Amino acid sequence: MKSMTTWDRFSRMFNHQEADRIPIIDIPWAATIERWHREGMPVSTDYVDFFNLDHVIHFGVDNSPRFEVKVLEETDKHVIHTSAWGATLKNWKHAASTPEFLDFIIKDPESWKHARARMSPSPDRINWKNLEDNFADWRKKGYWIEAGLWFGFDVSHSWMVGTERFLFALVEHPEWCTDMFHHQLEVNLALLDQVWDAGYHFDSVRWPDDMGYKNTQFFSLDLYRELLKPYHKRAIDWAHAKGIKAHLHSCGDINPLIPDLIEIGLDALNPLEVKAGMDPLVLKKKYGRQLVLHGGINAVLWDHPDQIRVEMQKVIPTLKENGGYIFSSDHSVPSSVSLADFKQIVEWARQLGTY
Repeated sequence: MKSMTTWDRFSRMFNHQEADRIPIIDIPWAATIERWHREGMPVSTDYVDFFNLDHVIHFGVDNSPRFEVKVLEETDKHVIHTSAWGATLKNWKHAASTPEFLDFIIKDPESWKHARARMSPSPDRINWKNLEDNFADWRKKGYWIEAGLWFGFDVSHSWMVGTERFLFALVEHPEWCTDMFHHQLEVNLALLDQVWDAGYHFDSVRWPDDMGYKNTQFFSLDLYRELLKPYHKRAIDWAHAKGIKAHLHSCGDINPLIPDLIEIGLDALNPLEVKAGMDPLVLKKKYGRQLVLHGGINAVLWDHPDQIRVEMQKVIPTLKENGGYIFSSDHSVPSSVSLADFKQIVEWARQLGTY
């Protein structure tokens, strides 16, 4: 089959059709990129081009409360800073790690009311220059263009309020939680409407909403249906009204939620976290005709070449059947993965994923 562009491959995967090969993408940690530079990848070269991966352009808009962003402490190993969402967090400079959240401005309905008033869809929250300078080139080169959404449970508990506080709030103050979901999403969609109306038509929306961890979920299916599902549906309906796809990133074991996500029209699910209890072969058998599966390659094995090759040989031939599969790890590429090993993994993915 003739070689295709990234846009061609993604379009066929979303239509559950075979292509020249499966799309191959991934996101390494910053520490992983540092390692690859030490091992010979030129600093001036983007890793996507270096490994000849598929090109997915992700652009976002700013629906935050725009709290002050400032550095509070910096050492050789870490930076403590505040965020536009009102969090104080500690980021490690040379280690593959999620941030440590230290404090939050938003802690109750009253402080949320103050933050909410600061969130409005003004045009200055869009990076128009990025779109003006690059959009036509992205289209010309056949890239897949996705717009980011930033709303929901994961964004609220981790970036705005704090996990324990928000979990209690889901039960004790559900109206506060749903107002956060609603306002985050509506400001985000209003901004993307401005982008769309200006002629910058993208191919999909994608958003993070981690709803599970190892072998279970953060909340019950009933609570999901009552509080969060309506806002997932709103995002999906908005995308479909524009003729584009809806793509959810949700870490952890979210098996019980998948039928509901399919019911409201979700097009693609990532990352299919194997180590948390998501079996990509089971998911393919149950939902492969309805849902594009993205990920499902156990990141724990990526620094064990013999093991990851066996894993890929086991799952990719089935996952790629009739399209509907995008290759990547089930999380992010860890810094334990060498430049040579990642290059080999990409080559195996290309071989195994060719139709």
